[in-house]
Amino acid sequence: MVDYAVLVASAVLYAVGIVAQSVAARRAANRPGAGLGLLARLAADRLYLLGFAGQVGGFALAFFARASLPLYLVQTASSSAIGLATAFGVVVLGWRIRTTEAMTLVLLAAGLVVLAGASSASVATDLPPAGVAALAGVVLATGLAMIPAGRTGTFLPAAVLSGVAFAVVAVASRTLAHLDLLALPGNPLTWLMLAAAVLGQASMAAALQRGPAAAVVATADATTIVLASVTGIAVLGDHVVGGHGPWVAAGLAFVVCGVLLLGVQARAGSAALAGEAA
Repeated sequence: MVDYAVLVASAVLYAVGIVAQSVAARRAANRPGAGLGLLARLAADRLYLLGFAGQVGGFALAFFARASLPLYLVQTASSSAIGLATAFGVVVLGWRIRTTEAMTLVLLAAGLVVLAGASSASVATDLPPAGVAALAGVVLATGLAMIPAGRTGTFLPAAVLSGVAFAVVAVASRTLAHLDLLALPGNPLTWLMLAAAVLGQASMAAALQRGPAAAVVATADATTIVLASVTGIAVLGDHVVGGHGPWVAAGLAFVVCGVLLLGVQARAGSAALAGEAA
């Protein structure tokens, strides 16, 4: 039960990060630039730094949860942060939420409950050298793809790239989580994970500058959930309770559909985060 409590705390911190970072990024919308340049400018914004601290805290807790919980559960639980961010905006900042959005949040919660019931604790299989090289190739390709993505007027390419980068972070951290903390600095996967995290943050900042926060986070989350969950089950040996494979598939479908529906609603101008820009 402790691992599940850690996941809940992780989602709360992620939600705080989403709200703070989205407001700060939109506030910088009248200043040109994207990618790492935008991230460097936002580093001087205290609100963005608060959001970044929330993201770091959420990641740290999720990292420890990955030591014994499968990726498909950890990633979907982390994706609930968008729902928590919406609830926070409604209660504290006065954002508006419609019935369809509330129903979407229920869909997210249902998916998480199904996945929690189907999950089985396990320690990840170590990645072979070929797997580490493949992850490094994905990080390099993501970094190169950020250049044209930063020049587009839409948030979609940058949001997808952010999801890809954070999927690498999830896969690498699942493998590293069971190791002694003192051994992490000497492991190449640690530095690869940090590089992917920086790329993910840079892509997220660029996407938040171009689109609604809910739509950006939904796109990135859906990308990360699918890529990380498939990799965890197929490569890392993530376990599922016997006979519950279809339930895992259904739970993943619920969560992915939920986050995407929130994104569609925001993109259509009816999302709960519509009033965030200052």
